[in-house]
Amino acid sequence: MTIVDPAVTGTAATGGPALAQERRLVTAIPGPRSQELIARKAQAVASGVGHTLPVSIVAGGGGVVVDADGNSLIDLGSGIAVTGVGNSNPRVVEAVTAQLNAFTHTCFTIAPYEGYVAVAERLNALTPGDHEKRTALFNSGAEAVENAVKIARHFTKKQAVVAFDHAYHGRTNLTMGLTAKNIPYKSGFGPFAPEVYRAPLSYPFRDGGLSGAEAAARAITQIEKQVGVENLAAIIIEPIQGEGGFIVPAAGFLPALVEWANANGVVFIADEVQTGFSRTGAWFASDHEGIVPDVVVTAKGIAGGLPLSAVTGRADIMDSAMAGGLGGTYGGNPLACAAALAAIEAYEEDGLIGRAKEIGSVLLGRLNALRTADPRIGDVRGRGAMVAIELVDPETGAPDAALTNRIAKYAHEHGVILLTCGTYGNVIRFLPPLTIGDDLLVEGLGVVAEGLKTA
Repeated sequence: MTIVDPAVTGTAATGGPALAQERRLVTAIPGPRSQELIARKAQAVASGVGHTLPVSIVAGGGGVVVDADGNSLIDLGSGIAVTGVGNSNPRVVEAVTAQLNAFTHTCFTIAPYEGYVAVAERLNALTPGDHEKRTALFNSGAEAVENAVKIARHFTKKQAVVAFDHAYHGRTNLTMGLTAKNIPYKSGFGPFAPEVYRAPLSYPFRDGGLSGAEAAARAITQIEKQVGVENLAAIIIEPIQGEGGFIVPAAGFLPALVEWANANGVVFIADEVQTGFSRTGAWFASDHEGIVPDVVVTAKGIAGGLPLSAVTGRADIMDSAMAGGLGGTYGGNPLACAAALAAIEAYEEDGLIGRAKEIGSVLLGRLNALRTADPRIGDVRGRGAMVAIELVDPETGAPDAALTNRIAKYAHEHGVILLTCGTYGNVIRFLPPLTIGDDLLVEGLGVVAEGLKTA
């Protein structure tokens, strides 16, 4: 780590002025300018809108973000898996600028434009399966999940929906019902939408050796007995859970659920909001298990930081809604569509799927070495650039949220953006932008290791 004045140099692949790819502490974190913004936030922004770091960001690119005090922080969060192509990706900047100079909005359901159609064509081609597909665009992951559920209900003429333990699907009314964790996502916000049920997930670290097939049989039995196939419109699942703790189901769990859903006329919805777009070392996490969902929900990494989400699915399912039944004023905004096409080009042309695999190798190698030396790391898991450690009491295996928070706090104070998650608050997740260099990645992991030692 260097401690110098803020430096901006040349022009780099991240677009615009090149940010020095280094961790740089000019002040304590937060510095005085960041403190000023946080004070203003307290007076202007609803207190329910929290923040992880008390900083004011003014620039970002590659693997760093820079705050108003000139501190350069290593980014191991990507805005929760959003900036996979990096902040200010040149392809995205160029495409959005061109679209901005053309027009910003017409509302696609009033006067359509090519960008929306082009994004739908790309998603139809990229999502798992070679069957005929259709896509509808929206603004956020939660909005897309809501629409996926309503489409499934309309198609099947049934109402019940099953989500899984530890799931996170959003914070709107319906998606709060689908989300498992109470605080902070659900407490006091009910009542929630009806006809939402929950089934047990495959959680290898805490399943006592249960195989994927056995875990699927357990879930299916509960669904059949407590919900009934005759009532069930859809099951929705994250192929790798996000907020729930980066839980990777045991091999065979997802294929068994898909096979059962297909045999029983139940729509299988894969929520790929956090896992999609090269994050796991494949276009979609579903690809790792070879499953073909009926419907795929995407957002986050789709558009380089602009708000866009999508529901992509079998043509017969997607076309079942009446004209006017799907849409929204801003859904598929022209700027966001331009960004999405450019981001998809970046994933393809800049080797970011392969880069995600390389990042995964570094993460898993370093974190498993830490685990060998420290029994408080109960589990290391994940795929590609989506990896986590679960922290526990080494004697009992009980979740250790306090330790997790201490490590995160240490990282933040020492210039590393680090995110936690998990139903029990005891998981640290690593979601670096796919444009981060190995030197920064290793340095960031070193700070986490130091935090583990001092915690």
